[in-house]
Amino acid sequence: MRILYVTTVGCTMSFFKAFIRELLEQGHQVDLAANYEEEAIPECFAQWGCRIYALSCTRSPLSARNLHTVRQLKRLALKNQYDIIHCHTPIAAACTRLACASLRKKGPLVLYTAHGLHFYKGAPLQNWLLYYPVEWICSFWTDALITINHEDLTLAERHLHAKHTFYVPGVGIDTAHFLNASPNRLQLRNELAIPEKAVLLLSVGELNENKNQSLVIRALAETGRRDIFYALAGTGPCKEALQTLAVSLGIETQVRFLGYRTDTAALYKTADLFVHPSYREGLPVAVIEAMAAGLPCLCSRIRGNTDLIDSNGGAFFDPHCQESFIGALYQLLSADTASMSRHNAQAALAYDVQKINASMLQLYTQMINGREG
Repeated sequence: MRILYVTTVGCTMSFFKAFIRELLEQGHQVDLAANYEEEAIPECFAQWGCRIYALSCTRSPLSARNLHTVRQLKRLALKNQYDIIHCHTPIAAACTRLACASLRKKGPLVLYTAHGLHFYKGAPLQNWLLYYPVEWICSFWTDALITINHEDLTLAERHLHAKHTFYVPGVGIDTAHFLNASPNRLQLRNELAIPEKAVLLLSVGELNENKNQSLVIRALAETGRRDIFYALAGTGPCKEALQTLAVSLGIETQVRFLGYRTDTAALYKTADLFVHPSYREGLPVAVIEAMAAGLPCLCSRIRGNTDLIDSNGGAFFDPHCQESFIGALYQLLSADTASMSRHNAQAALAYDVQKINASMLQLYTQMINGREG
C-alpha cells in the first residue's frame, strides 16, 4: 500500500511512530505531510525511509494558508497515487478531504481519525457553530471516520455521513513498560521530598486550563489534610499560576511541580492515586498509562475518562466542583485499592499498542479490499 499521513503540525506524527514503523516493516510506503516549520517531525521517520512533505496549514481554522494547503495536498494525491490518505487533527483533516473531494472515484481512500471531536455534549456554542458544519460537510468526502471514544462514535453515526464509521481506541501504549516498572519507591519519594507514608496524588500532562489542575490544589487545601501530597508531572502555560495558587492557599509544601519527566512509569508506581481532572478529553493516554501501572484513578466525569474507568478501578467527580472531588477522593481512600489496581492493570490490556495496531491494519485491509471488491 502507498499511504500518506497528514497532520496540521509535524510533532503530532510522534504519536503514530509504532504503527508507521510496523507498516514500513511490512513493506508499505508511508509518506508524511505536515507544517513542520515550528514543530518538527521527529527525525526517525526520514531515517526509516518516509518521504516528508511540507504543508502551509496552521492551527487557526480561518487562516488563508489552509486554502494553499488544500492545493498542496491535491497535487500530492495526484502525483503519488496513494491508496490511503490518513489524516489527523481537524485542520489537516478538513484540508485533506477538500483536496480529495474531486478525486472520489479514482483517488485515494480518505480516512480521518478524530482524536476527540470538537463538538460534544457540553462543548462551547462556538465549537458547534464552527466545527460541526465543517465536519458535517467534509464527512460526505470521508471513506472512514475513526473515533476513539464511544460518545464520538454515537455522535458520528447519528449526525455525520462518512461512508464507514469505526471505533479504534487511540494509538495504544506499551502496557508492559508501565506494568513491569519496578523503581525504588522509597528512594524516589525521598528525591521528591514526599514522606514515605503520605498519600501521593499524581497528575501527568500539560499544565493548562483544560487540564484543570487548579481544582485539585484548591480541594487539597480545603481538606486540611497535611498527609496528602500532589505531584504534577509536566509543564505548560499555567505553571506559574498554579504555583502561586498553592502558595496563596498555604499548601506549597504539599505540591510538587516535577516538570517534564521521562520516568513517568516510575512515577506511577510511586504514587497512590492517579488524578485526571480535565474538562474535556478524547481518550487520555495518561489515564491508560496509570491503569497499566496498576493505579486507582480519580477522574472527571467526561467522555474519554468514562470509556476507561469504572467503579471497579476508580471514582468520578464533577470537574467544576471541589466538593465533588473531595467526596470521590475520600471514597477511594477508604476503598480496596489493591483490587482496583489489579482491575485497572487488566483493563489496560485492551489498549496495548500491539492490539491497537492490529485493529488499524485490519481496518486498512478491509477498506482496500472493499474498494477492490
